[in-house]
Amino acid sequence: MQRRRDPVERAEERSGDGSTDLYDVARWEPRSIVDLFAYTLYNAVSYGFRALVLLVAIAITLALLVSPAAIVIEDPFVGIFFALSVVPAGLLAAYIWYADITTSEPLRLLVATFLLAVLFATFAAVINSLGRSMLGVGAVGSVVFFYLVVGPVEETVKLLAVQVFAYRSESFNAVIDGAVYGAVAGLGFAAIENAIYIGRVVGEAEPEASVLVTAGGIATVRALAGPGHVIYSAIAGYYLGLAKFNRDNAGPIVLKGLLVAAFVHGTYNVTVGIVPELVTQVFPVGFGLAFVGYVIVYDLAIGYYLYRKISRYRRAYRAVRDDADAVRGSELTEFEPPQR
Repeated sequence: MQRRRDPVERAEERSGDGSTDLYDVARWEPRSIVDLFAYTLYNAVSYGFRALVLLVAIAITLALLVSPAAIVIEDPFVGIFFALSVVPAGLLAAYIWYADITTSEPLRLLVATFLLAVLFATFAAVINSLGRSMLGVGAVGSVVFFYLVVGPVEETVKLLAVQVFAYRSESFNAVIDGAVYGAVAGLGFAAIENAIYIGRVVGEAEPEASVLVTAGGIATVRALAGPGHVIYSAIAGYYLGLAKFNRDNAGPIVLKGLLVAAFVHGTYNVTVGIVPELVTQVFPVGFGLAFVGYVIVYDLAIGYYLYRKISRYRRAYRAVRDDADAVRGSELTEFEPPQR
């Protein structure tokens, strides 16, 4: 998108002279002492604020990881459950990365997005705690909490993990890249969330309870929840990618992606404790099996929505490439000898 220009600048460019100094008229760069001071102060505040946010995120993350780290130090086998809990989400993120038909994303951007999601997830943890304390644990309060706090907040911080770094890179050069980085952000969020949940449950378990059994149980539950984070943030990321190449409507496009992701996220949280219970009352199955079945069905349904978008992009990309190859092929035939 070209920079908008003042009429004076446009006229000066049309004249082809280029000798008119338009400083402080239609153009600007730091020249005077005041200019340099303003330029330096702005950059100091801007980068200083970003550094402050990052330091706060690191501090909160370290504080939240104290309990999981202490448990792993005491019983290293628990660390295996931390890792296993993110395997399903990791496999799903890998599939979305593989589905990127354009170019492979740089490893440094993928790692940076993952780490930023880990750090920014702590902001969501703080806001969610405040929201829960304000809205209470009643039925109405829980519905409001999941739809208006958990869904929007968690999907926003995951999208920010993409927007602040990868989105600004030249390597982010296709709409589908947004889904890839969104999926990686979801993986990072799931990783830190799983570690906190597992650490909390194991830490609060009865002294006589088996640590490995307790860790295995909660790790299984968290392993089922992880793919949802990847799917939801990949959806929001896809729309972020669409917004990058439609700047005139970027705001509404990003908001649409967040609304969709936050809604399906909130719906999962509201229904995951209700639907399995209803299933057990209709069918002769235990709650555990009903819970696992519902999570899988829900993720497959929302995942299919994402799959259709990625598949449509892949088809369009192939069609455009095939058309381009056909044009290049027809041009080459002009230099071939005439057929007899």
